[in-house]
This record gives sequence, C-alpha cells and structure tokens, in this order.
Amino acid sequence: FQSFQNLGEEGNFVYLSNKIEPMSSLETAPLYDDLKKELALKAFRGPSFTQSYCWPPVARGCDVVTISYQGNDPLLYIPPLLTFLQLGSCYEALPKRNGPLALILCPGQRKAQLVFELLQRFGRCSRQLHPMLIILGQNKEESRRVKIQGCEVIVTTPYSFLRLFDHHRMLFCRLCHLVLDELEVLFSEATEQVFTILNCYKKAIAGEEWECSPQQIIAIGTRWNKHTADLIKNFMDDPYVVITAVEEASIYGSVQQVVQPCMSSARTAVLLKTLDVTLRGLQKVLVFTDSVNEVEMVHEALKSNSIFSLKMHTESKLKSKCILEQWREKCRAVTQVVLVLTDDCVQPLGITDATCVVHFSCPSPRTFGQRLRSLSDNFCNGMKDSSVDREYPKARSVLLLTEDGACPALEILHYLQHAEAEIPPELYDVTAKAMKDEEDQKLSRPLCAHFKTFGICKNRTVCPDRHQVNAQVDVPQNVPDKMLQTPGHVTVLPLHVVNATNYFGRIVNKEKDPYAILSEEMNEYFKESVNKIAVKNLEKLAIYGLCEKTHVHRVQVVETPPQEEENVVFSVKIKYIDEGRTSLVQSYQLFHLPAQFQSLPPQAVEFIVCRVKPLDNDIEWNPEVTYYIDHKIKGKLHEAKIVLTLGNTAWVDPMVRVTQLPGLKFSINEYNIRSEILHTGLGADNPEHIPQLQRLCGHGKVLDDAKSLK
Repeated sequence: FQSFQNLGEEGNFVYLSNKIEPMSSLETAPLYDDLKKELALKAFRGPSFTQSYCWPPVARGCDVVTISYQGNDPLLYIPPLLTFLQLGSCYEALPKRNGPLALILCPGQRKAQLVFELLQRFGRCSRQLHPMLIILGQNKEESRRVKIQGCEVIVTTPYSFLRLFDHHRMLFCRLCHLVLDELEVLFSEATEQVFTILNCYKKAIAGEEWECSPQQIIAIGTRWNKHTADLIKNFMDDPYVVITAVEEASIYGSVQQVVQPCMSSARTAVLLKTLDVTLRGLQKVLVFTDSVNEVEMVHEALKSNSIFSLKMHTESKLKSKCILEQWREKCRAVTQVVLVLTDDCVQPLGITDATCVVHFSCPSPRTFGQRLRSLSDNFCNGMKDSSVDREYPKARSVLLLTEDGACPALEILHYLQHAEAEIPPELYDVTAKAMKDEEDQKLSRPLCAHFKTFGICKNRTVCPDRHQVNAQVDVPQNVPDKMLQTPGHVTVLPLHVVNATNYFGRIVNKEKDPYAILSEEMNEYFKESVNKIAVKNLEKLAIYGLCEKTHVHRVQVVETPPQEEENVVFSVKIKYIDEGRTSLVQSYQLFHLPAQFQSLPPQAVEFIVCRVKPLDNDIEWNPEVTYYIDHKIKGKLHEAKIVLTLGNTAWVDPMVRVTQLPGLKFSINEYNIRSEILHTGLGADNPEHIPQLQRLCGHGKVLDDAKSLK
C-alpha cells in the first residue's frame, strides 16, 4: 500500500500507516442514524478531509493517531466514539462495577468544558452515557466527594484525573477507551501525568478478562511530538496513523533538515557544494527559487558544472507533462537529476518522489509545506521502518540561509526545533532581529494580558499584542502622583471582576475623594427630569450620562451600529469610565453630560494581584474561583500595595480586606486575596511574576537573546 496519497484535485495531503477507505459524505459515515440526523440538524458541513480518514478506524474501535491542522477539533473523534459506545454487547464481559467506559483527557478546563458540552449535545440521540466533567483542585475532600455511579464517560485533565484516582482506585476497572485531546499540549504540559495514566491503563487491560473487550487509545493533535512515538510503540496495537499536515508528516517520516548559512552572493557556490555531497547513488533533486531569473541563473550554473538539470517556470516553453517525462526517463538513465523550478510549478507537476529539496530562495510557511510534499514518497514509515532507515533518511531538505533576513526566521527556527534538527548560531542571530522587528510593529497594541497577569505568554509567536514597554502609552494613568513617587498602601474599590486576579475599580481617597463629590453632584443634577437631555447624534468615544436606578454613571461610546437612520433606537456598546466594565444599552438611555462633569479624568484603574496563577499550568482561571472572588470582593474597600504601574494598570501585592473592630481602635486583616485563591485549591504560587515584570520594565524588550527560545 502506498503510504502517502496525494489528492491533487483538492490539494489535500494524507499520510496513512494502514489502508483506510475514506468516507465520501455524511450518509456513508460509520455513524448510527440518529447521530447523522442530529449532525444534519446542527448544519454540520462535514465530514472534513481529515474526518473522512480518521472516523472509520475510531468507529471500529481501533487505536488511532491523527495529526491535522484541525487537530484541536473534538469532532475528529466524538461522533465515531459515540457510535462505538452504542454497542452495549461489546462491554458485557466487563466487571459489573461503577467506572467509566471512556476517559477523555484535555489540556485545560476550557477545552474540557467544550468537549463536555459537545458530548451532551450529541449524546441526546444515543443511549444514556451520563458524561461527567471533572475539574479538581488540591482540595482532597472535594475529590472524595465525587460520585461516579452510572457515569460512562469522564472528561477531565491529566492532573484532575490523578487527583480523582487517589481516592477512587477502581477508575480503570471498566475503562476501554482513552482519548488524548490535543496530544502535543498534553505531552508538553503534563508529560509525567499522561504517561502515569497510560501505564495504569496498560496494566489494567493486561488481564485475560480483557481479551473479549474493546481496548482503544485515540490521540488527536495539531503537531507531532517526540513522545507520540513512545505512545505508538509502547501503548498501541498496530494503530492507524493519519497525518494531513505535510510538515508534521515529514517529521514522522524522518526527513533530514539541514540549514546551510551563506552569504547571498555565494548561494550558487554553496548549492554546487551541497549537490556534490548529496548526489551519491540515485538522487532526484528539486531546487526551489522565487523568480524566473533565478531559475535561469541556477540552471546555467549547473549545466556549466556538468550537472544534468531541468528547469520549469511560468515562462517555460516546455509543458509540465514534458518535464515530468524527462524527470522519469533521466532517472532511469542516470543516477542523478536536478530540476530547478519556482513554487507556482509545484502543483501542476505533482512530483512526490524527490529525494532532496534545496531551498535556494527562502520559503514562506505556506510554500515550505508544498516543497516538503515533493519528498513524500521517500518519507520513512515511523512505525515499520527500521532504526537504521530512520538514522539514514531517504529524504533531505536543505535551506540556504542568507544574511539579508529574507527568510521567515522565527517560523523556521520553531519548526527546526520541533524537528530536533541541528540549528546553526546564525539562525539565532537572524531570529533575534526578526523578533525585534516583529515586536516593534506591535508598539501600538495593548500590553499582552497573559504577560501582565502571569508574567509569561506561552503563545508569544502568534500573540497579536506586544510584550515590551512603550514609553508613550505606558505612562501611569489615574494613579495619584504621591503613590508613584513613593509606592505604598492605597485603598482600592474593585467594581468589575474580570477573573480571579484581574479587576477594574477605583483608588479611593478616604480624606477627600474627588469621584465621591462628582457622583453626588451628578446624581443631584439628574434628579431634575429637565436635565435629562437625550442625545440625537451619538459620537464614538464621546462621554455621556447614563442613569441606572438612582445612580448616574459617566460612560463612553465604544461602538455604534453603522449607518443608523435618524431617530431610530439602536444598541450602543459603552464603557463605564469610572468602573472599567462594558455593556450594551439602548441609544435613548444616554444623556448629554455637562462639561463640569467631564473635567475629572476617568477613574477606572486595572488592578492585578501578583504571585498567583491557575493550577496545573493552565492559562485561564477556573470559573469557580473567579465566581468566588467576585462574590467576596466586589464593591468592598480593600487595602493594597502598588508594586508597579504601567499605563492604566497597577500591580498590587498584597491586596487585603481590612475590617475595623466595632467599638475599638483596632482593625484586623479579614482576608488576603492571594491567600484566598490558594486556599480554593485552584491556584498555584507564581514567584517569577514580579521579577519578570521588573525585567520587562528594566530592559524594555522581549528577550535578551533569541537563544532563550531553546
């Protein structure tokens, strides 16, 4: 069986370790009829290209590894898994005990919530599986209280599952299906925990009583991971490997990635030297350039050095059919042939049997995958080829890295690291410059919310926001000058809770609070109905008045619907400039705000509590802890120490609720917000938070050295 199929008419690529007959439509999908009807009612547009290959083996109960650009979509496995779970007779040999049939491991609580909701939605048309979403903190009593009677599907994270397993040792007694959702994230963020679960599962199904029961591991992701090879080798039984991302298939197929630094003017000489090393035995080489002139220049250079060369570009007189005939004929007549071409010729030619591609001109992330596809017939089979085959790969990719920075250096660096290739120091230098240029283009963007809240951004390469200080916009705002000169304790009134550590509110002056005076004056003014003058023509960013019950707020128009007709009521997005929250209101609710009420600057300040982060390396707070903190602190005065200010954001450490004892001159600290978060069991210490922020402010740049990406 040909491991790599190239479907040129759709431009899709798939690697298959075992033969799979893809589905052509939802009607032919291996799903039960009620589920097909439910998918159709939900306007499901699939199956997608990847689903057409991975659904059949999942529905048959086989071990499956799927790597795809859409590898974070739970619908790659939920419909066929639900279909298999309908076969109640398959589980008759299992012990008659409480325990799930399927365990779905997700990389975080948000993804687990999404998977759980999909199971509930599509599980309505199946037999009752009673799925459970289980997210546990470090509170052991909470783990003991979990009841799993009747539950046949558990959705959780690796950390939460092991906490549950500490108090419920029979969780594996009926477990047949183990799903790893976003396997590359699971393996990078919870390696030890995932392998602990895999080993427990392997041990549980080793008994003779399991010979007649399903045993299935499903692993879905967007990228190949080095631990995936261990998963396949040690925990799976002849799995179906489906890879529809050619860059990831090239890693699985052991394509040798080589980076050759050179001066732009010396590329031709380096190319000739590369070919001299490469052209031993039967070799079929593609040299990619980005212009017609380069194709002609390289072609002539090869001819003058007695290297047989073909050429192809948009202005070529020879058609792709003729080039392909020569490519095949010459390979039978000689041991080496070189084709020089531009990227727009790749698809018409459809070559998949090259042994080497040389990137004479740097590829874009899109064309890089197209070029690697030309090697696909010579990818190793990661499961079946010997270690010698993988050590001496049949396919090679050579990148000529020049000093002019034309390459997408950051993307290439990350891919080479992912492929565990040897990386020359020159690439780190080019990458450092590329990173600086990229961050400089983000100077007008807000400071990254994850960096502000936790001191780190895990998705820096794709994050649209900046990760360096911009002196023009990061000047402290709405913070009293005396507090900037001598950071100390302030009185804080949180009014809008974004999450467990991020709030908007005001800094209150207990002696003479200007906003309290302003608020009293506005309330008094708008008591007179004659003063409530409706706004006819709303202006974006303008400040207006809004009455809510007996209180008047200053609000700013953030968004208005386009081309609204005059005198028509419509919704307007506003921001409460003294509280920080946003809302939708009707246009008729806004009133003109006299100038005397606009002279005081907006009072809302963003507060971030330092040195605490979500448990288990999650990047978002569990809604439970956010709800708990919101209920506890909103609208109550707190004492806080400002440790850093940038723009309209103040980092505080600590932030405590102080209560005056009745009839006494003493006060007590009722609670410390950071401690309260830790006590929920859903937070973890984050000692690097403040030092990271201080380094940011001290250096005003993202990284001291691109090598820190290692």
